[in-house]
Amino acid sequence: MTIARSVLIVEDESLIAMMLEDFLDSMGHQIAGTCESVPEAMARVGEGGFDVAILDVNLKGERIWPVADRLREMGIPYILATGGHIEPPPAAHAQAPVLSKPFTIDAIEPALDEAFAG
Repeated sequence: MTIARSVLIVEDESLIAMMLEDFLDSMGHQIAGTCESVPEAMARVGEGGFDVAILDVNLKGERIWPVADRLREMGIPYILATGGHIEPPPAAHAQAPVLSKPFTIDAIEPALDEAFAG
C-alpha cells in the first residue's frame, strides 16, 4: 500500500514537471508546489509544509546543491532527478536516491521509499 506524501517538485522543464505531477497524482500523492529556479525553491523550502522534494540537479545551468543542503539541514528527504551526464553529487548528497530521466511511473515509488528509508 502506498503512503500518500506531499511532494515539492523542483524542475525547470514545464512539460517534465507536468508529467511528474500527473504521475504523482495518479499514485495518490499530493503536489505541494512546483519551482523552476534555485531562488524560488529556496523560498518554497523555507515555507515548509511538504514531506519530500524531487530536485532536478541542473536548473537552467544552475546546480541544485544549495536547495539540497537546506533540505538536508531541515531533515526533509529529497530525490535527485537527472538526465545523466553530470558530475557526481557533493559528498553530502551522494546517498540521495536518483531518479533518472526520462521518468517512468514505476521508478517513482521506489525512489520515494528509498528517500524515506535513508
